[in-house]
Amino acid sequence: MVIKYKLVKKDKASKARLGVITTPHNSFETPMFMPVGTQATVKTMTKEELEANGAKIILGNTYHLWNQPGHKIVEEAGGLHNFMNWDGSILTDSGGYQVFSLARLRDIKEDGVTFKHHKSGAKLFLSPEIALEIQNSLGSDIMMSFDECPPITSTREYMENSVERTLRWAERGLNAHARIEDQGLFGIVQGGSFEDIRVHCAEELVKMPFDGYSIGGTSVGEPKEVQNQILDYTIPVLPEDKPRYLMGVGSPGAILDAVERGVDIFDCVLPTRIARHGTAMTTHGRLILKNKEFERDFTPIDDECDCYTCKHYTKAYIRHLIKAEEILGQRLVTIHNTRFLLRLMENIREALKEDRFLEFKNEFYQKYGLNDNDKDF
Repeated sequence: MVIKYKLVKKDKASKARLGVITTPHNSFETPMFMPVGTQATVKTMTKEELEANGAKIILGNTYHLWNQPGHKIVEEAGGLHNFMNWDGSILTDSGGYQVFSLARLRDIKEDGVTFKHHKSGAKLFLSPEIALEIQNSLGSDIMMSFDECPPITSTREYMENSVERTLRWAERGLNAHARIEDQGLFGIVQGGSFEDIRVHCAEELVKMPFDGYSIGGTSVGEPKEVQNQILDYTIPVLPEDKPRYLMGVGSPGAILDAVERGVDIFDCVLPTRIARHGTAMTTHGRLILKNKEFERDFTPIDDECDCYTCKHYTKAYIRHLIKAEEILGQRLVTIHNTRFLLRLMENIREALKEDRFLEFKNEFYQKYGLNDNDKDF
């Protein structure tokens, strides 16, 4: 296996675990959050800012990089690491989620998916083989198998057929993988909220020689209790000696609940997306910084945060920048939000080392103001 996972410690009171993932570019402790760099950039942030925030691995988007600038151009540049000047690890998704969430007029068949580009309307075709070819050209450390991400509301019959096709696509992707010496490949568990279908999918994927396993089809509008139930019956099927990745999850409550159930890595556009609208994640919950209450607030966004933004700027100044539609405002909140989640992961790992994870989780929930109906789950 190209991607190595070392289990360092299990939590005594939950299924949470402390580990280390080693890729061709670096090693990092888990649980870990991956900032999303859709277009080979975490929006508004430089490499140096990401490193200062503690990022060790970031995510790139196969669908978008395939369309702009094109995977062959990235390959000519020496791969995605050289192209974007990033020394850490990179995970690329397969493009499957974007095909099923952004693209128009999809036609799903056994050989792949024909669809129209989400902006231009140009006709495109993506298959397991093409998804692997693109990711091989990008040169990411961890690639994702091409799958279908059906809506959580799909019928049982549709979900059964979709999962069987995803399993066949997974085998085709493994066969198409051209750089087995220096790129890892993860399988993706689908199945919606049907326990037996999802367990079947996980069991079949585990029989295949993947470097790790992802849990897909959550964070698509389902209640948090459903997401937790999916993790409860899926994770026990996955091997202990390989990474577990929960796709598209980035709110603090969902991360903490998933860590408690044994998840190792996460990604989400949430911290950067809400930052561009002036919303900050803080120890005491979210702040909408353009609100008038911060007009004369000359304190940091979060007095417990050690990020560049909180060390140098106040809520009043950032509010002014956001109201004036100055790009610096978006940058400063983005720096803060990514550091907030990466610092949360650091605190989780420290709590695991000290056998006090559930205590830390409960303390965080109380301070953050989370409850069962909280939108910030």
